[in-house]
Amino acid sequence: MYLTSPIVYGFFQWYPEWRTTVSLIGFAIMLLGMVGASFANSVAELLATQGILYGLGGSLLFFPVYSYLDDWFIKRRGLAFGVLIAGDGTGGVVIPLLSQWMLDKWGFRTAMRAWAIISFLFLSASLVCLKPRPKARNAVGPVSRGFDMRFLKSPAFWILQTGNICQGLGYFMPILYMPSFAAERGWPNITGTIAVSLCNVSLVVGATATGWIVDRYHVTTAIMISCIGTMVAVFIFWSFSVYQPMLFIFAITYGVFAGGFPATWSGCANPVRRSYPVENGMIVALFTAGKGIASVISGPVSGALVEADTWKGQLGFAYGSGYGKMIIFSGITASFASISWVGKRLGVV
Repeated sequence: MYLTSPIVYGFFQWYPEWRTTVSLIGFAIMLLGMVGASFANSVAELLATQGILYGLGGSLLFFPVYSYLDDWFIKRRGLAFGVLIAGDGTGGVVIPLLSQWMLDKWGFRTAMRAWAIISFLFLSASLVCLKPRPKARNAVGPVSRGFDMRFLKSPAFWILQTGNICQGLGYFMPILYMPSFAAERGWPNITGTIAVSLCNVSLVVGATATGWIVDRYHVTTAIMISCIGTMVAVFIFWSFSVYQPMLFIFAITYGVFAGGFPATWSGCANPVRRSYPVENGMIVALFTAGKGIASVISGPVSGALVEADTWKGQLGFAYGSGYGKMIIFSGITASFASISWVGKRLGVV
């Protein structure tokens, strides 16, 4: 879903009139993926349905929203994008709890079919409201198609993208491993679920606030706030999570600062635009792909970090939990986002 975003957005730049149609096609593919997954009998079938089909359909359904956002918002585009990102956090609170309840009550196959029905009902209502901005009645001239790719020559773009990818390398690890970390500490199973839910709730606040900051200050200000806050969350609160309340504090602060980081993408076009014309949506699409690359890499890396952790039982605090090297890795990769601030100081960003 992440990796296809530039292709999907590029298609909409050439054929904007297809946005609604493609959204409906993506909607159908996504539902097909969920229903198909309920009949899967092997890992390969599950990967093809819930993995490939669902991801492709979600991409076709979701990314037209970026172009609609550009249509409707100008002055408060950062805040609007932050609210859009905050939707991930809202879903991340409700969906895991509801999914777990359905899995426990009905099993995997029935739960997937039930979730397909729920998705159909809610998304159908949303698609009715999803419309492009009406064109001015006195607008003349041909519709602009395509896009200018000269912005790829901009050092500002590559500095910001590098920081984005580096931040993404460690971003997913704490969220994915919070439940297993809690179990390793001997805490009840509900502890990890609560921690993830708190992280997602906090993401709503973080993304909205970050979008507000992007509208009012240079984008590197928002990036540095996210960067420093994430480092504090990882190196202080996660590192010393020897009691459940400290893990919850970590989840909240990580959700606010790390979870809010994608809301900075809407402001990353401004430094690039000083040298080359660029659509805000294309920058967001490319940064989304960058995060996708990071997520693909972070999967095997996180497993290797846990497998190779020799600090378990040897060091104090959370560093001896079996996740010590992951904690260090997550904090260091978060710090690399500060490269954008360095670029600004050098006058490049």
